[in-house]
Amino acid sequence: MPGSRPRRLVLLAGCALALATASANAQQSVEDFYRGKKLDMIIGYSAGGTYDLYARLVARQLGNYLPGNPIIIPRNMPGGGSRTAVTWLYQQGPRDGTVLATADQSLSVEQAMGDKQLRFDTRELIYIGNPSADNNTTATFHTSPVKTIEDAKRISVPLGATGGSTSSQYPKAMNALIGTKFRIILGYPGGNDINLAMERGEVAGRGSNAWGAWKATRADWVRDGKLNVLVQIGLTKAHDLPNVPLLMDLATNPEDRAVLKLLSASTTIGRPIFTTPGVPPERVKALRQSFDRMMKDEAFLEVAKKENLEIEPVSGEELQRIVADIVATPKSIADRLQDIIGGIEQNR
Repeated sequence: MPGSRPRRLVLLAGCALALATASANAQQSVEDFYRGKKLDMIIGYSAGGTYDLYARLVARQLGNYLPGNPIIIPRNMPGGGSRTAVTWLYQQGPRDGTVLATADQSLSVEQAMGDKQLRFDTRELIYIGNPSADNNTTATFHTSPVKTIEDAKRISVPLGATGGSTSSQYPKAMNALIGTKFRIILGYPGGNDINLAMERGEVAGRGSNAWGAWKATRADWVRDGKLNVLVQIGLTKAHDLPNVPLLMDLATNPEDRAVLKLLSASTTIGRPIFTTPGVPPERVKALRQSFDRMMKDEAFLEVAKKENLEIEPVSGEELQRIVADIVATPKSIADRLQDIIGGIEQNR
């Protein structure tokens, strides 16, 4: 057919060009890819809380350790206890290693419980690392009549929470399994907002905050005895909270302890930094190695110290394993925790 040969030649030339471009992209070094780039750090909470503070610290410093030295720009995307940010990242974020994020540590626990509102699989997120593995706490302000966990069994007080995160999960579990009388006030966009509400007397305390975060963001409260730490949540006690009970130790039988241990397991996830599924392996490797190198660098540690942010890092590979293990929790335990967390009326 007249003209078919030229068209075939054009088509073949186009295919060859496409293959050559794909090959060039595949061979592009990590350094070449990141050089001159601007990466996003999506933060699932409002400004001022410790998820925000740690993410901003990582965003300012990580580019110094990544090949190509890209700039990383933090962007707050609060909503749904950080679910809004993760849903956006999972469904719409570019899968090339140019977007990082941080979100609530308990999302894998929620997935293990079969939360149907999750629009993502936490196992498919690619974890880069956690700068701070730290016990969480449930605490009240010094003006509250509740000074200990025993007081909370007798006196009903309101606790601020961001949504379906640890800030509401802990008090709900304690109400069900320990007999406390917390009233959970939802809707705060971030931890700093709850702290301000405590000062104004809107709430008596906060359902969840890392112990290191209290020391970093409200050091005066800790120093001046303005904070009543009722319980700590983790698998072992913090060295400087020897007299504060572990949540799982408050259980009165093995079945309840197993449930509270599951709820406590995510503390190691801490303030996780992760990226989208599908990022090329060589970029994942570079991100993880750069994060690990940064966590050991004296210059970075000095910056963190000046900001009163404690560094107890967990590698991306370890986070990936922890998340997978949590999601694989036996159904009987996960179902029981879901019944407890999902079966208690909350105030809004």
